[in-house]
Amino acid sequence: MAKLYFRYGAMNSGKSTALLQAAYNYEERDQHVLLAKPAIDSKGGGSIVSRLGVTREADFTIAPGERMREAFLRERASAEQPVACLLVDEAQFLGEEQVDDLLRIAVLDGVPVLAYGIRTDFRTRAFPGSRRLLEVAHSLEELKTICRCGRKAVFNARRLGDRYVFDGGQVAIDGVEVAYESLCAQCYLRESGGVLA
Repeated sequence: MAKLYFRYGAMNSGKSTALLQAAYNYEERDQHVLLAKPAIDSKGGGSIVSRLGVTREADFTIAPGERMREAFLRERASAEQPVACLLVDEAQFLGEEQVDDLLRIAVLDGVPVLAYGIRTDFRTRAFPGSRRLLEVAHSLEELKTICRCGRKAVFNARRLGDRYVFDGGQVAIDGVEVAYESLCAQCYLRESGGVLA
């Protein structure tokens, strides 16, 4: 049986790079994959962008409220060969029903789904898509990165210029409106004045 995998980590943990490597690995073995990302992620337009400079056009984007399984089945129907895997970048931006559709794709359609994303926002609150993935994915894997102090980073701090901010909307795309820095719990609490928003 195909499974739903959630590979998560703080910013800069290599999620998009890992997704692109997984796509490469499938294709190197003559397997066809589909790459998707939520349309709300405007960074790179319709492309999946790795901080290492590797970029690849997504096969399709998903608008808020759009049925993920219907979009997948439409893309699969137009593919020239069977789809061996669906890879989803920035999965935290999916809605709960869209994540449920990822599970349906794996279980009912027999196609493994590898979803990549962050667990929490800059206020340490779970994104709805990530929360649902943590609830229903068959497999969870943390991709690790380090804080500026050398400890394991677990939080994503939002910066406006040189100033950290701890209020505002949950979604602000990195490099477009704001910047983010991965921090360990100690550095996050130091910057937030001890507050977990």
